[in-house]
Amino acid sequence: MTGDGASGDASDDASEDATCDGASEGGASEGAVVTLPESLRGAFKEPFGPVESDAEVLLADVDGPLIAVGDIVTYHFLQAGRKPDVAVVDEHTKREVVDDDVRDAVVRPDVTVANPAGSLVEPLVRALADALAGDDPTTVFVDGEEDLAVLPAVLLAPLGASVVYGQPDEGMVHVPVTAESKAEFRGLVERMDGDVEAFLAAIDGA
Repeated sequence: MTGDGASGDASDDASEDATCDGASEGGASEGAVVTLPESLRGAFKEPFGPVESDAEVLLADVDGPLIAVGDIVTYHFLQAGRKPDVAVVDEHTKREVVDDDVRDAVVRPDVTVANPAGSLVEPLVRALADALAGDDPTTVFVDGEEDLAVLPAVLLAPLGASVVYGQPDEGMVHVPVTAESKAEFRGLVERMDGDVEAFLAAIDGA
């Protein structure tokens, strides 16, 4: 799993962007941190939902808030005329910097948060929670890597929402937010390394 694997296959002036409380750009985060152990990587090889290469077809099955994780996924939705309610981007796809046209279209951050590769930090949880609670579409720019952001996105999103991320060389994975998908993703977080209890407490308290 990665934030951007959709077929197809940054930022505006950072001085105008907000930085999520508890995280400094390029600096260390505050609060709980969990990391993906090698033993758990296999769990992310298969998609967590149906895979679709056509954004318009996927959008026909979206009935509720739309959370896009990844630059290319976000770009496809914008091209289809649907701005995600929450977009999580990091200016990369498959470890490479995105093309200029993608970057110019999607990397317009409302908030910036540092999140190291292979990890999830509490400030990202707060940024996602604030974005989901807002009335306007919000772009969260991750200084680092957003690949695992699908986990807290599903746990924080309301029932009936849709979280979409990219599966490398396959397409866009649609994860309907249900009690079952929340339980599945919580179970994955519980198997991660680090301060899992405090991280989940931050999600539950968001």
